[in-house]
Amino acid sequence: MALVDLFGDSLLTPGGAQPTADALAGKTTIGIYFSAHWCPPCRGFTPKLAQMYKDVFEAKGMAIVFASSDRDEAAFKEYFGEMPWFALPFENRAAKDKLSKKYKVQGIPSFVIIDPQGNTITTDGRSAVMEDPTGEKYPWIPPTAEEKAQEVVNAIGPDLVGQAGGKPIGLYFSAHWCPPCRGFTPKLAEYYKNGLKDKMEIIFVSSDRDEESFGEYFKEMPWKALPFANRDAKEKLSKAMGVNGIPCFAVINPDGTVVTTDGRSKVEKDPKGDNFPAAWLPQPFNDVNDDPSPMNEEKCVIAMGSNAAMVEAVRTVASEYHEAAGRNIDDMTMRFFEAPAGSVTDQIRKLTKVDGEKLVVLDIPAGGKYYICDGAAADVAAVKAFLADVESGKATQQQLG
Repeated sequence: MALVDLFGDSLLTPGGAQPTADALAGKTTIGIYFSAHWCPPCRGFTPKLAQMYKDVFEAKGMAIVFASSDRDEAAFKEYFGEMPWFALPFENRAAKDKLSKKYKVQGIPSFVIIDPQGNTITTDGRSAVMEDPTGEKYPWIPPTAEEKAQEVVNAIGPDLVGQAGGKPIGLYFSAHWCPPCRGFTPKLAEYYKNGLKDKMEIIFVSSDRDEESFGEYFKEMPWKALPFANRDAKEKLSKAMGVNGIPCFAVINPDGTVVTTDGRSKVEKDPKGDNFPAAWLPQPFNDVNDDPSPMNEEKCVIAMGSNAAMVEAVRTVASEYHEAAGRNIDDMTMRFFEAPAGSVTDQIRKLTKVDGEKLVVLDIPAGGKYYICDGAAADVAAVKAFLADVESGKATQQQLG
């Protein structure tokens, strides 16, 4: 993708406006810095990034473009005055919103690094630069899928991997102090003893605060554990599995590749693993109450209620989108869900004020937009027609409060 398509025709420099093509010519990477004057974590990170940029990154050919979430132009100008790099013009809100959506920015500060052709290097540039302030690993190209898998195996260690006997491994991230963990652990132990152990080994990865708590908690578990002292491995595994909260149950293959990071909902529906691994792999159509996290990152199609015809029609369309994306969930342009009774469904109903059986498209990354199908959406053709109207701008757009 051309950089002008990402940033627009011009960028601001400390000395004034400059054509984007000229400003970014010859750069080896471009960092997109999503930040705001009002954001305390941003105010803490910005001077650190500025110092690293002046000391190391600028000489390596990096450009940085500030994409502002400030509330007005005065605040933007004051904040940009502290920065030694480029910025999107504040009035170019369309480009800023497009970038936020493209890179699934959910909070600030966020630092995305791309190459000169506009290809993404990493969306976690903040961690990359903080872990490597001298740029020894610049430009921080992430490991390949094979390298990531090997890093997971190395973190677990050859002894524990060997003890799994060639079976998949469930990584159970949990802690003695965590009430939801204390509720889930006995259920998982029961599943394990009643047949799940025939399908996989489980390894406890502790977030306990000390070894005594770890030891007490581990006594309740019928499986293996990563040694508590190996905190570095624990952090690597947490990062590799994207653990944002506990309890978390992720399942990997013996070679370290990921089966699912949502093993908790999968094992609740399949306690003995009778349908493992097929039903545990990422699916194109899911119950929104199991894992609503894609709603914060993707445009989501949601069949509200229990109308069987609508649910099956949406399921069919989801399968078609899945096939069109090469059976890669991450490449699907929309995510698809059913929303039977449940806590997440209740929340969606409150946000959208939808009652009864309705087909909804929820687009939180685009600023909280949503669309409600006027008709029954009882067949595949009706679902496709509604989605076509959403994509073409014909559907009535509404805004979450």
